[in-house]
Amino acid sequence: MNKFLTCCSIASLLIAQTSSLQAAEMMTELGAGEGEVVIVAWPGYIERGETDKSFDWVTSFEEKTGCKVSVKSANTSDEMVALMNEGGFDLVTASGDASLRLIAGKRVQPVNVDLVPSWSDVDDRLKDAPWHTVEGTHYGIPYMWGPNVLMYNTEAFSEAPTSWKVVFEEMTLSDGKSNQGRVQAYDGPIHIADAANYLMTHKPELGIKSPYELNQEQYDAALDLLRQQRKLVSRYWHDAFIQIDDFKNEGVVASGSWPFQVNLLKGDGVPVASVIPEEGATGWADTTMLHAEAEHPNCAYMWMEHTLSSNLQSDLSVWFGANPSVPTACTDGRGMQTAEGCTANGLDDFDKIKFWTTPVSKCESQEQCVPYYRWVSDYIGVIGGR
Repeated sequence: MNKFLTCCSIASLLIAQTSSLQAAEMMTELGAGEGEVVIVAWPGYIERGETDKSFDWVTSFEEKTGCKVSVKSANTSDEMVALMNEGGFDLVTASGDASLRLIAGKRVQPVNVDLVPSWSDVDDRLKDAPWHTVEGTHYGIPYMWGPNVLMYNTEAFSEAPTSWKVVFEEMTLSDGKSNQGRVQAYDGPIHIADAANYLMTHKPELGIKSPYELNQEQYDAALDLLRQQRKLVSRYWHDAFIQIDDFKNEGVVASGSWPFQVNLLKGDGVPVASVIPEEGATGWADTTMLHAEAEHPNCAYMWMEHTLSSNLQSDLSVWFGANPSVPTACTDGRGMQTAEGCTANGLDDFDKIKFWTTPVSKCESQEQCVPYYRWVSDYIGVIGGR
């Protein structure tokens, strides 16, 4: 099943099921900036040189537009949805498992791409991506995409691990020690999809077609695998910087992670590396979306245009270890990134990544699937030892 068609069907279903809120009208022209823009973002996505002075794409924007940038970091998609429901924000950098919920809940408004001059520079694979486009209407501007990698300590592994098995099943590693108590798992219900992705290869008899579309039998198998993993996990991580500290100081040697943590740890001289194992990987394609009740929409549109500048996209790609939504950022020399760097970040692996999306009951691959609200409650149970 084509993942784009699946996402489109999910989006249409979610929107059809939600009618209690009024949709915001799409802006048709821009006015003067309001002096501020307030953004919910993943950690490391919006830098002003405070973590590393070489990475600052906020200061120049503020100087040029007079729009002061305020950022609230969110560590999970569920947290982002909650913050957007709460209100008080103009923009959010939403992954696919949040973006469709925000569209369905009418917490974001359509974006007029004609008001974003650099829209034509966006990767054609992302322009109409179904996690931000519904029935031809765009609800955001692509920002960054990448895989959920397997990060590992190179002193605990004499060779790069080839399978996610090292975080799901107990084993003795090449340093002679068990992996029990030395691995981590993501603290979010969407991690159930990582278990399902593993089972697609190791239990093909389950017939899983998409890790986000699970019938009851497939879902139960994924939960059983996660309960097994629970015995190995030292911490369920959602804060990137806490995971970084755990790899530095707490003896953690393997975990699903983001390229962001890998890069920072390498920069600090910690012996880590990352790989996409043989089972493939889940991943994220993040979109800058405009709140339905944004108080600073003109500054917000200015920021969306700013995010597509190739030098910002280039430096962000280096900083986060992911892929720019503007492909020329890999090669035009305006920032730090190079063609070789983008290839290393997986620019050519787009079709291999199973991008996050929201599980719904009426899915494409089979008659009935377990919906996301069940994922939320059951994953809490798994973490709690049930």
